[in-house]
Amino acid sequence: MTVIDIHTHAYTRKYLEILREQGGDYGLKIRPDGFEEIFKGETPVAFPQPGHFDYDIRIRQMDDTAIDMSIVSLTCPNVYWGGKNTSIMAAQESNNAMAEAQTAYPDRLRWFTSLPWEYPDAAIEELERSCAIGAVGVMVLANVAGRSLTDSFFAPIWQEIDRRKLPVLLHPTDPPGAIVMDMGEFDLSWAVGFMFDTTLAVTRMIFTGFFDQYPDLKLIASHGGATLPYLVGRFEKGDEVELPQRRKMQQKPTDYLRHIYYDCITYDQAALDYLISVVGAEQVMFGTDWPHQVFDTQGAFNHTQALQAGTCRAIRSGNAQRVFEL
Repeated sequence: MTVIDIHTHAYTRKYLEILREQGGDYGLKIRPDGFEEIFKGETPVAFPQPGHFDYDIRIRQMDDTAIDMSIVSLTCPNVYWGGKNTSIMAAQESNNAMAEAQTAYPDRLRWFTSLPWEYPDAAIEELERSCAIGAVGVMVLANVAGRSLTDSFFAPIWQEIDRRKLPVLLHPTDPPGAIVMDMGEFDLSWAVGFMFDTTLAVTRMIFTGFFDQYPDLKLIASHGGATLPYLVGRFEKGDEVELPQRRKMQQKPTDYLRHIYYDCITYDQAALDYLISVVGAEQVMFGTDWPHQVFDTQGAFNHTQALQAGTCRAIRSGNAQRVFEL
C-alpha cells in the first residue's frame, strides 16, 4: 500500500546559524542533557535532530518504515524573526535546500515553501519563485510573530495562495503569551500551547468567514486538528445563539470543519476515530512529525491499520494524491 507522509520536517545548518546570529527573541540554548534546543526566551520551541539535516538519513528511515513519499516542511520558528532581509534569506535557504533534495530524490520527496509573511510583497515573490522550483504547498505557523492569520495585512498573500489553489500546512508554534502563561516549564508549550495555537487560528478562520473569502484554499490543520474536533458541539451552540448582525460565516461551523484537512497525528486511536467521525475519512492524511523527538511513525501506521481497508488506503495515500495532485 502506498504511503505519503504530509507532515515531516527539515532544517539546514545554515538556517540554524542565521537563527543563532539574527533570531531576535529566538535562539539556541544548551539543554540539561547537553544538546542544543531552539528557545524563545525560556520557552522551548523545537529540538533539532540529525534527521532534520540529512536527507540520506531521511530516505533510509522512509525505506525502513515503508513510506513512499514525504512532503517536507520547515518547522518552528519558521522565518518570522530578524527583520526583512533576514526573513527572506532564511526562507530562501530552507526552500532552496528542499528543492535540491527533491531533485536528488524526485520519486520520494516533495516540499512546502516557507514565506516571509511579515513582508507581503516579499512573501508573494518568494511564493512565485519557490513554486517555480517545485514547491507543492505552503507552510505557515498558526500565528505570525503574534499576529493572527486572518489579519487583513496578510490578505494579498492569501489571495495568491487561493488563486493557485495550494495546500497550506498550518503548524503551531509558541502561542502569544506563552512566556506570561509559564509554558516553558515541563515543555507545556508543546503539550498544550501548540494545541491552543492551532485551535485558535482555525476557529478565527471559521467564525470570520475566512473560508468563504478563500474557497479554493486547501488548509491542513496539524496534529489531528488539535482540539477542533472536540469543540464541534460548542461551536454549533455558539453559532446558534450568536446575534445575526454579528455573524460573518455563511455556513455552519461543522461545514467548515469538514471543508479543511487534517493529519492523523493524534497519538491515540480513539482520538483518530473521533476525528474521522466528525470530519470524514476523506479529509484526513497520513503524517508522522518525523524527525522531531515526539514523532509517531509507528503510531500512525498502527492507528490507520486499525481502520477499515478503504479508509486506511485513503488516509495513507489516496487523499494526499488528490489534494496535492500527485
